[in-house]
Amino acid sequence: MSEFAEWSKEHSEDHHLVFPENISKSIGIDETSLSNGELYTIVTNKLANGKQGSLIALVEGVKSEDVIKVLKQIPKDQRDKVEEITLDMANNMNLIASKCFGKAAIVIDRFHVQQLASEAVQEQRIKIRWETLEAENEKIKESREKEEKYIPELLPNGDTLPQLLARSRYALFKPSSKWTKSQEQRAELLFERFPKIHKAYKLSMHLRSIFEEDITKSVANLKLARWYNDVEESGFKSFQTIMNTFTYFS
Repeated sequence: MSEFAEWSKEHSEDHHLVFPENISKSIGIDETSLSNGELYTIVTNKLANGKQGSLIALVEGVKSEDVIKVLKQIPKDQRDKVEEITLDMANNMNLIASKCFGKAAIVIDRFHVQQLASEAVQEQRIKIRWETLEAENEKIKESREKEEKYIPELLPNGDTLPQLLARSRYALFKPSSKWTKSQEQRAELLFERFPKIHKAYKLSMHLRSIFEEDITKSVANLKLARWYNDVEESGFKSFQTIMNTFTYFS
């Protein structure tokens, strides 16, 4: 976005940039890291598609009160032109949107939701991996006490169980249609040994399919309701957190 070039020239003690003239009926708000890992809140004109006129505001930090103070420098009649605002599921972003763009419909960014679902799958994998490593360490200890050599179980693809759990990481981010042959074999072994990971993976992919299908809003809502039921039956707290946050933003 061309306005970023002005940051070095206009960056004052206020630590923000505002371009009210770039407001449109469809905007987005997110956090970004520009340099040295420092976080900034960025508000963009989605209709500009990243070209000239995309940047509405850039504010140092992510504290809602600081961002709200800056955005309220934009006249209310201009802010009221916004019809929809896309954001992630963070409470501070929701507060900023409701306080500064009160007439806009809030749209949750699907990619943030999918990321949370993927992280919930990885949480299950990591938890089971640590449990497996602890069990293996116990077996190694027992073998040493008996003065025997410990020989770990080797799976058909050559992995040990801890290796299977570590090497499955990338496959669990993708739908099965995009797996390589080795990932397909590894996933089959993983799901056979650890059905909880399989259940978590299916929940993640089910949610992804709802976003990607070309369906009407009413059909999507019905499928999402069924997904909610599956989440409740699964008992996975991470997925329940996503579901509860959905409810909070709706």
